[in-house]
This record gives sequence, structure tokens and C-alpha cells, in this order.
Amino acid sequence: MNNLAKTYTKKEAAGFLVGMFGQNLIYNIVATGLYFYFQNVICLPAMALGWIMTIARIWDAINDPMMGTIVDKTHSKWGKCRPYLIIFPAIIGLITILAFLNGNYATADTTTQKVLIVAWAAISYIAWGMCFTVCDIPLWGITSLMTEDENDRSKILGLARMVAGVGGIGVLVVQIAQAAAGAFGGDMQKGFIVTVIIMTVVATILFEFAGLFTKERVDKSEKSYTFKENFKIMFGNKPFRQILISGILRSPIQLLMIVAMTLVTYYYANGNIMNILVYNDDGSLAGINVKILIGLGCVAAGLFVGQFVAMGVTPLIIKKVEKKTLYNIYSIAGAVPYALIFVFYKVSGGDLTTTFWSIIIGICMLFGSAAFGGINVLQSVMIADCVDYEEYYNGVRTDGVFFSGQSFITKLAAGISTIVSSAVYAIVGYSGANVDKLNKAIENGASFLTYDGGTGVGKYAEAMFFLISIPPAIGMILSAIPTLKYAMTDAEHKEILSELVSRRKGTKED
Repeated sequence: MNNLAKTYTKKEAAGFLVGMFGQNLIYNIVATGLYFYFQNVICLPAMALGWIMTIARIWDAINDPMMGTIVDKTHSKWGKCRPYLIIFPAIIGLITILAFLNGNYATADTTTQKVLIVAWAAISYIAWGMCFTVCDIPLWGITSLMTEDENDRSKILGLARMVAGVGGIGVLVVQIAQAAAGAFGGDMQKGFIVTVIIMTVVATILFEFAGLFTKERVDKSEKSYTFKENFKIMFGNKPFRQILISGILRSPIQLLMIVAMTLVTYYYANGNIMNILVYNDDGSLAGINVKILIGLGCVAAGLFVGQFVAMGVTPLIIKKVEKKTLYNIYSIAGAVPYALIFVFYKVSGGDLTTTFWSIIIGICMLFGSAAFGGINVLQSVMIADCVDYEEYYNGVRTDGVFFSGQSFITKLAAGISTIVSSAVYAIVGYSGANVDKLNKAIENGASFLTYDGGTGVGKYAEAMFFLISIPPAIGMILSAIPTLKYAMTDAEHKEILSELVSRRKGTKED
């Protein structure tokens, strides 16, 4: 550690990480829960859902760098990032709840009602995305302002990614809502609304910690830049440009988040997580369905454990291995386990619910998600390095603008993935009224694995396994291409950071 470098205290780090957990809890409630809610509870048409996500992402292409510019122009006694982290978490929480307070497309009687339901979904989701950006960019941007020390920065970013991974428990909103529905006579919509309100309130309170307990220690650039100038700064920074393109190419990986909860709920638990419980004829609890437990457990463990472990060890590995090298290893190697998932689906004849195949799929998820988790850590660290790169060569430090790129990658990836999944679902007929028919058929004893809703036996399941396998595998391989000749070595960045610390020290003394 450079003894001249200013860095965060343990209290500041703890506050930031608690806030990061709260933010990601909200993100996963929306990214996974809202999609499931739109698709399987209020039964929006697949293409309507696809268009909503498309419009939201087009707007994000403008909104994210715009917000980055606003952050970098912000001057306050709290700094340039903290004001947004203090004010906006509550607003995000409110809009999150409002997004779920919608009508049911499947039971709507008139065209007007259906139009209003789709409009509410579109407006609330786009508004949520805008407000999330207002906090997401400062939340990641503040990491480069909390410390001047490279090791401390890598440490806080690694921990942040780990905590963000833990925040992934927000995806369980689907299962919790299904359990809660029992208190409302099986009304899934009411179960979702109550669950979301409780989880969102808790998440919002935790999110506030990031603004209340952090401190900006790195001096910001004295000059502010226009929106147009910031675009030139971003895309003129070669290493950042490479990371941005790489992240866009990796977009299909988000299909895992979008599709996984629907897949495990329907494929392994036949539409409702509560099917894991077995009852006697008299209504008394007989035990647990071990087959469902193993299937859900293996997939869930694979998805979460792999990411969590990789996020924890990656900051340690990058002390020994070049960031660029590790990034590309994760990208290329991570494609293999994802591709194998669809191969195994076909080999098994479409039935992966046996203990043997559940374990195999769990192992594939474990290694695939580990690669993805490691990439997430490296992406954040490398973007922070790009901020230093720009300051060193051009005297410009626009943390907000550069981290708006990360926000843009995340949301564009989710948007592209939603469009792809919506198109595939539309092709196989998994949309709107057909989903409602499926839900009713399952309630009457049908099996998701063999249900034929007019599209052919197993077509829904096959589509889902394809979506979480082949597109993510292709995206992971493609994402390595822009970074094969990454423009900044670790040795170069170390020299850059050392020089910047000395410059700032000299400026203060003058």
C-alpha cells in the first residue's frame, strides 16, 4: 500500500457494502421477479414484454451517459456521488412497488383494460430503470473516489461483487411469493405484491447506508464536461472501449437471470415451489419431495455458489495473474459448461429431473456462474483502472461517466436478453393466454414436462434450456475478442496510479 494514498475506513467500507447489498436486492427483485410476474402471473404477451424492454434499453443508451455527466458536474458538501445515494434509494423503492401494482392481462375483460395494463408495465419499468441509473452510477463510481490505493480498490470492488452476489437472493422473490400466495387462497398476484412490499422496504433501508456512511477522498477533476465531450472522452479511452464492447457481446449471459427462475419453478417444481411439500389425503404434511429438492438445490447452488466463490477469490488471483489474461480465461472457459447444458438436455431426452442429471446440470451451472462472477469483478476493477488511465494521459477524471458504461452494459444485457427470450417464447407459443392455460392445466394435474399446449410436448422446456445455454455460451466466447489485445497492462496501471498519487500530493503541497 502506498503510504501517500488516501483510503477508506472500515466503517465506510461496511456502509458501502451494506448499501450494495440493498441495491442488488432491489435489482434482482425487478430483474427476475418482475419479469416472472409480467410473464407468468399477469400474463403479458411475449412481444409486448419484448417491446417494453427494447424501448427501455434504447432510452438507457442516452440516459446512462447523461447521468454520468450529471454526476461528474455535481458539486456539493457531500461530494459528487453521495447526494444521489442519500436521496434516490427511497424513490427507487417506491417505483419498484408501483411496478407490481398492476392489473391482470389474462383476466382483463376489455381491450382498454389490456392496453392500460401494458402501459402501466411499460411506464413503471422505464421509470424504474431511469431512477436505478441515478443511483447505480454513483454507487460504483464512488469506489474510485473512496481510495487512491490500488489494492484497497480491488479489495472493495471484489467485496462489492461478492455482496452483490449475495443480493442475488432477491431472485427468491418468486418462490417466497408462491409460498405467500397460500395466505390469500392461492392468489399469486396478491402473494407477489405483499412479498415485494416487504422485501423492497427492507432493501431500501439497507441501500441508504451507501450514501450515509461513505466518504469521497479522491479529488475530482476541477473542470466539468458537456454530454458530447464525455462521449468523446469515453470512446477515446481505448481500454474502456474494449471493455464496453466486450460487455455488450456478453449480453446473452443475462438470459440466466431472466429465464432461470421460470425454468426451475416450472421444470423442477411443476409451476409452484410449494410442490416440494407432500401432503397426505387428509391434508396433513407427509414430507418433502426429494426429487424436487435435489433438482432445485443443485441448480440454485450452482448459480449462486459459483459466482460467490469466484467473486471472493478473483481479487486474490489478480495479484498474481494479469487482469487481461484472467478476464479472457474466464470468458472462453466459461462458455463450455453453458453449452453442455443444452447438449445434456438433448441427450437425456428432455428429462433432467433425475438425481443424476440434476447433479450434472448443477455442476455446469457452478463452473459457468463462477466464470461469470469472476468477469464481473474484473470488469469493475478494469473500469476503475480506465478512470486512472484517462486522468494520467489527459488530466480528466470522470468517474461517473465511465461507470455509467458499466450500468449501460448491465441494463443493455438485460434488454437484449429479454428481447431474445421474448422472441423465442413467441415462436414456441409461451405467451399471454397460453401461459394462463398452462397454469390452469398444471393446477388440474398436468405436468410441465409433458404438457402440450398446441406447440408440441416439451417445447416450452426445450426453449428455456436453449436460452440458458447456447446464447450465453456464444456471448462468452465473443466477449474475449475485444480484450485479447487489451490496451493497458497491470504494470502500466501500477505506474500510472503511483504517478497520480504523487501528482495529487504535490498539488496539495503547492
